[in-house]
Amino acid sequence: MKKNFLLLLTFLFALQMTSSQTDSLQWLDIELANYKYPYPVFNLALNVQEQELKMAYMDVKPENYNGKNIVLFHGKNFNGAYWETTIDALTKEGFRVIVPDQIGFGKSSKPEHFHYTFQQLSQNTKTLLDTLNIKKTAILGHSMGGMLATRFTLMYPNTVDKFILENPIGLEDWKLKVPYKPVVWWYNNELKKTAEDIKKYQLNNYYDNKWKPEYDQWVNLLAGWTLNSNYKTIAWNAALTYDMIFTQPVVYEFQNITAPTLLIIGTRDRTALGKGLVSEDVRKTMGLYDELGKQTQEKIPNAQLVELENVGHLPHIEKFDQFIKPLIAFLNQ
Repeated sequence: MKKNFLLLLTFLFALQMTSSQTDSLQWLDIELANYKYPYPVFNLALNVQEQELKMAYMDVKPENYNGKNIVLFHGKNFNGAYWETTIDALTKEGFRVIVPDQIGFGKSSKPEHFHYTFQQLSQNTKTLLDTLNIKKTAILGHSMGGMLATRFTLMYPNTVDKFILENPIGLEDWKLKVPYKPVVWWYNNELKKTAEDIKKYQLNNYYDNKWKPEYDQWVNLLAGWTLNSNYKTIAWNAALTYDMIFTQPVVYEFQNITAPTLLIIGTRDRTALGKGLVSEDVRKTMGLYDELGKQTQEKIPNAQLVELENVGHLPHIEKFDQFIKPLIAFLNQ
């Protein structure tokens, strides 16, 4: 009887939390027109794949500009806004910071049909840099942005003077372990997501089941879209980018990187695509960042590795001071 009562209390508490989160959830425009970024947002017109698209970006120029630039690539479940504290710190050091929202993300266009490749996204970003007349820049990529940063650095080695990866995905080839699922499978999976699903995923995978109120905004930036009548378009773009990540590994090309490289790795991270599609035994072998960081350092010529103990997938959110100090030191070398 006591056990049943405790179960009932747990259920009622969860129901209350779910209701509270749903009630506070803000409807979001498909291009986040009703969400303010930390710095002014500009738009670059792109004619890509016979479509007129816009690529949103922040370009923050400090008064004490030191002549050096850095581009920040966001992850799949994020957009440029989550770089706010990083932008603040870097501009104080004199760096010009460019933060694009890739096509399909944040304030940029969400096409109904698009062939997503890391090459295409890299080319879009290079067009942006050419428009801004930036010849040399450091490149920093987090999560999916790490895969994109790698592809960009391989495609445009003469543009990249420093290369930084922060807990990038793609340090292993999931195709070797995870069964392929077609785009429509990812699409249907996206359509089922709720705010509670998104928070649970981030809680388990990003923050080691230790939640802080400031993390809610990153949940709401995804979950708010589920209230939009155009959510199917957003979900379709998300599915296409899942397929891009799964089918376009960069892990085999790290040895071709020539730029000075810094790896900032939170070793508690266990992020890996497709964990739910494999057995428990296989799952235990995936996303082992305490091993993947060292393996990647060995692959990239003259790479430096900074391991952050007891830090997960988002060092620049979870433990900012531990993240920013080695980054600034590396950029100033």
